[in-house]
Amino acid sequence: MGLGTKAAIFARRLRTASFQRMNQNIQAIHRETGRNRCALFLDMLWCTFRYGVGYLDYHVFGFAKNRGANRKTFMTMNHNVALARMVNDSSLYPLLNDKFLFLEKYGAFLGRRWLDLREADWEALRDFCLAHGTVFAKPHADFGGKGVEKLTPGPEEDFPALHRRLRENGQFLVEEAICQHPEMNRLCPASVNTIRVVTLVVEGEARFVYALLRMGSGQSHVDNISSGGMYTLIGPEGVLEFPAFCDKTGLYYDRHPATGTVFAGFRVPCFVQAVELCRRAALVEPRLGYIGWDVAVTPDGPVLVEGNNLPGYDMAQNAKFHPDGRGLLPTFEALLGRPIPRA
Repeated sequence: MGLGTKAAIFARRLRTASFQRMNQNIQAIHRETGRNRCALFLDMLWCTFRYGVGYLDYHVFGFAKNRGANRKTFMTMNHNVALARMVNDSSLYPLLNDKFLFLEKYGAFLGRRWLDLREADWEALRDFCLAHGTVFAKPHADFGGKGVEKLTPGPEEDFPALHRRLRENGQFLVEEAICQHPEMNRLCPASVNTIRVVTLVVEGEARFVYALLRMGSGQSHVDNISSGGMYTLIGPEGVLEFPAFCDKTGLYYDRHPATGTVFAGFRVPCFVQAVELCRRAALVEPRLGYIGWDVAVTPDGPVLVEGNNLPGYDMAQNAKFHPDGRGLLPTFEALLGRPIPRA
C-alpha cells in the first residue's frame, strides 16, 4: 500500500473517530498497563497510520504491550474487507443477508421449522405456535439480534392481533425455538449460546479457520455481542482455555456472571461435528468463500442459525487469547496460499 493511500485512510479514520471513546480506551489501557496517556495517544495515531488499526482494535489487540514484527501479524478491518472481495461473489450476499433466502438455501442444516408471515395468515400462525410452544419472531433482514422477540402464546392468545402486530413491526419470520444442549444451558440458559465457526473455501475445499463461543449475559435471550453478550476463543479440540470478554462492560470473566460456570476447561459439546457441519454448508455455494457461521448445539447435534458474509476479524484476535502476541493474518494467508492486501 502506497504512502498516499495510507494517508487517505489515516485522514478518513481521524474524521470518523470519536475522541471521547478514544479517550475512554486510553484511560482503560493506562489502568491496565500503567503506560503514559500521551504516549498511548501518539502510539495509537502511529498504529492507525502504519497498520490501519483504530483505537478499539489497538486496545483489543493489546498493542500497548505488543510491538515490532508482531503487530504486522494482525488481521485488520482493511484485510478483512479485502479478503471478502477476493473470495466472495457479492451478488450472492442476499443468500446470507435475507433470512428467508438463507433458510431455503441451507434448509438441510437447520433442524427447525419456520413460518413466513408475508404469506401465512393468523390461523397458520396460531397452529404453528400451538404446535411448537415457544417461538421466535424476527425481522428477516436485520442483524445483531435486533427485533428478535421470544413468544410463548397459549390457546387464549388473540392470534389475529398478534399476527397484525408482528407484520406491522416487520417481524415476518417466525421460527421454532431451538432446544439447546444441556451443557450449553449450563453456560447461560436464558439464551441460545452459539459457536461462530469461520470457514475459507480454497480450491474447492472448505477449510476451518477458527471458532468462538458466544454467550448471553443472562439479561437477554440473545447472545449477540452488540446486545451485551460475551465471547471467548474455542481451542482446537473444543475446550475453552481463556476467560470470556464482554464489550459492553469491557471486562474479562473467568466464570459466567449469571450462572457461575467456569470457562477454563469447559468442553463445548459436539464441537467437531459443528465444524464439519459448517464445512459441508460452505460447499453449498462455494462462490461465497469466506463465511462466519453461527451454530447452535441441540441434544441431537449442531444446527445452523445463520451465516455472515463479513465475519468479524477482531474478536478472535483479542490479546487474552494469544499469549504469544501474534495475530491471525499469517493463519489466513497460509490457508489461502497468497497474501491478503489491505483494501
